[in-house]
Amino acid sequence: MTSRERGNDPLPPEIVRSLRCSVCGDPVGLIERTVRCERGHSFDVAKQGYVNLLHARIPAGTADTAPMVAARVDLLSSGAYLPLADELAKVASEHVHDGLIVDAGAGTGYYLAHALDAVPGAYGLALDVSAVALRRAARAHPRAGAAVWNLWEPWPVADSCTSLILNVFAPRNAPQFHRVLAADGLLVVATPNPGHLRELGDLVISVDESKDARLEETLGERFSRVERREVTREMTLSAAQIRQVVEMGPSAHHLHRDGRRERLDAITGSVDVTTSFSVTLYRPVP
Repeated sequence: MTSRERGNDPLPPEIVRSLRCSVCGDPVGLIERTVRCERGHSFDVAKQGYVNLLHARIPAGTADTAPMVAARVDLLSSGAYLPLADELAKVASEHVHDGLIVDAGAGTGYYLAHALDAVPGAYGLALDVSAVALRRAARAHPRAGAAVWNLWEPWPVADSCTSLILNVFAPRNAPQFHRVLAADGLLVVATPNPGHLRELGDLVISVDESKDARLEETLGERFSRVERREVTREMTLSAAQIRQVVEMGPSAHHLHRDGRRERLDAITGSVDVTTSFSVTLYRPVP
């Protein structure tokens, strides 16, 4: 087993202690491969190592699909977004020595695994609504566990239990961020900048120029911004990587419009593009 592969072992006990029953809110324990609270509510750990704590259906189109996850795995494996992963790992190593890192909207666990590599004393909890993605996240690192959950709902996670929350291109539930983060903890939000992948035109969803204002509006009452870092690189993407970057995100749902699928299929060579992200650090307001 490598440092990035946990197989189908049960959830690490440090992760189980951070979880709460999604039905009643009580603490849970792990009995063989079942997460259970004292009131008898139980959730089986899947053979891939994640636990599904949902007890209600999610709206269609909310979770990443298997093709979207496959495209993301291929793109991230190529190193295209490694500069962002390295920056997030650097932030984690600068601010966290141990404890729990929660990745809210973790997807395949790529960024969480890098953060855990940078902080040998920490454990990681991957939360995401896509069970398909969490099959990967559950195996992303031996000190990680994964739970399926809708981030817009109250999280099945203990109060003040985490030292660091990562939120990478994912829904931002400010009340839950604040509730589960320790008083001296850190929230790290990664967002694409308006110039991100601009060379691909409408094959990718453009970034709203007012995103910074919307981010502050979402978090401002409960968090204080302490730092912002920019991660911008020029790189060459192959035709296969361009297809992956389009098909791994929300843009995949719009390829049937305005001839986008045909234009994507027509790309056969490499394209020079700009990748540009903001990494913003926040402290909770008491």
